[in-house]
Amino acid sequence: MTVAVGFFDGVHLGHRAILSGADVALTFRNHPLSVVAPERAPRLLMDFDARVAAIRACGADEVRAFDFTPEFARLEPDEFLRIAGISPGTTVRCGANWRFGRGGAGDAEYLRARGIDVVVAPYVFHGGERVSSTRIRAALERGEIEDANAMLGRPFSASGVPFSGKGEGTRLGCPTLNLRLDSLQIRLPHGAYAAEICGSRAVVNWGVAPTFGERAWEKPVLEAHFLGLPPAGADKSRGGSADSGITVEFLRFLRPEMKFDSFEALKAQIARDCEEARK
Repeated sequence: MTVAVGFFDGVHLGHRAILSGADVALTFRNHPLSVVAPERAPRLLMDFDARVAAIRACGADEVRAFDFTPEFARLEPDEFLRIAGISPGTTVRCGANWRFGRGGAGDAEYLRARGIDVVVAPYVFHGGERVSSTRIRAALERGEIEDANAMLGRPFSASGVPFSGKGEGTRLGCPTLNLRLDSLQIRLPHGAYAAEICGSRAVVNWGVAPTFGERAWEKPVLEAHFLGLPPAGADKSRGGSADSGITVEFLRFLRPEMKFDSFEALKAQIARDCEEARK
């Protein structure tokens, strides 16, 4: 049996190198730093369910997920191995910086000394630097979507449940699908993006729509205007089907969110955004 170990936030190209050929993936539901150093816990790229689905898409038949608790953090390395089901005869695939057990006392050499075969996956590089979840988070929060996507090996995505909006888009001739991305932790810059939703190209605005003044959103909302026919289930007149989540794939950052002097100026900018998103 081959077991890949890691937190795998984002399941990026480096993680895929670790997961390649694994039968089982071993991970945690919550990030270890959320317990041992909460002030340093990162904003995650994806929620747990999305992470498990992405891990399975890499070929793992089973995903074993543990809750990382203060008690778990105090486990000695041998106890960790017992709970994880790792013993001689198991092949472990990990990254070069993987550590386990109290104080990070366990590593690849620790496993080898106990007769456990270990494959340390080499780092994957992009732009001359190794791919990491930290780099991807930083790129996304700078609006460098294409750079982040290159490291992920796929478009960055977020999901939300549709809701009925205020009808402003329809009045402008640009009806929108409205989503609240409540699970999104990454601080994406407010602005317009080229995106795909269920295979349909769209211009999406992530922000509060400041042009509408008192009718602006109190919290950021994603408003998607489709360049062609909307995907099945996205009834733009109602804001979408309320019983299922919709996933948005971010392709490019087009421009920061702006407050326009008139609705005519906003409508003209949306037209320009649509042309840019078609490229």
